[in-house]
Amino acid sequence: MKKTIILGIDPGSRTTGYGLISTTGNRHTFLACGCIKTTGDEMASRLHQIYQGLCDVINTYPPDEASIEQVFMKNNVNSALKLGQARGAALVALANQGISVAEYSARHVKQAIVGYGGAEKQQVQHMIKVLLNLEKTPQSDAADALAIALCHANSRGNNVRMKILEANHDW
Repeated sequence: MKKTIILGIDPGSRTTGYGLISTTGNRHTFLACGCIKTTGDEMASRLHQIYQGLCDVINTYPPDEASIEQVFMKNNVNSALKLGQARGAALVALANQGISVAEYSARHVKQAIVGYGGAEKQQVQHMIKVLLNLEKTPQSDAADALAIALCHANSRGNNVRMKILEANHDW
């Protein structure tokens, strides 16, 4: 089985979490995680910091695939727009390196990791610590990014199995 490095990204205009795992079959190993914390009030500068920070992560741990959280809108349209811009900066960093990207809703990620789509952040952090056998609980944004990477690792396995089944079955 081929080893695949997956980068998960939890975008935010102030803090963007990233997490990297190595996956072989259904075995997942922690590689790294952290946060890109932007400074200043000018949005263009913060977007550049996200872009540059992710480029540095990509150069340090070249991923084979990436996954990112989709934009969701709760009550504040302005927040959703800023989140969308942060996602855009992340997507451009990935596209510039030719890295394929899968997108998952927050609810889908929580369902995949905790078993409940309405799970709290602390529950996600705890499950990431357990699933990846970490000594310490990762910071919230980094844990979310690792959860997105794990969700993709598990989903891509299901996608491959479905393609095989479809190829071998006459509908």
